[in-house]
Amino acid sequence: MFHSPLGLIAAEDSSSSGGAAIFQIFFFALIFVAMYFLLIRPQRRRTREAQELNRALSVGDEVQMASGIVGFVTGFDKDDQAGDVVWIDIADNVEIRVMRSAISRRVNASSTPAAEPATGDKDDSDDKK
Repeated sequence: MFHSPLGLIAAEDSSSSGGAAIFQIFFFALIFVAMYFLLIRPQRRRTREAQELNRALSVGDEVQMASGIVGFVTGFDKDDQAGDVVWIDIADNVEIRVMRSAISRRVNASSTPAAEPATGDKDDSDDKK
């Protein structure tokens, strides 16, 4: 039937290809499972935590926005029907309007604004030279 040794080797390889196909399917399934646990699941967890943070915001919370600005929540925009706009106090008499989705984390929940240091209280040891 086969007149050369290469024909015999080819015949042996075709009989063992069923095991290799099962291994390939198992390998690809393993890659998808790893992708789920390394990429998809943590992203869903972060999304869920961000949604919980946005729902739990209240007046007086010290928050940090995605841009790095830190301020205190002073209110929610009454004109916005969806309730997505938040007023943030970032300095004395300076308030900005931001979207709830721009708030990345809560620094201190319902804390009072820290008193700013007076300008006359600096250490003047360098000036006495």
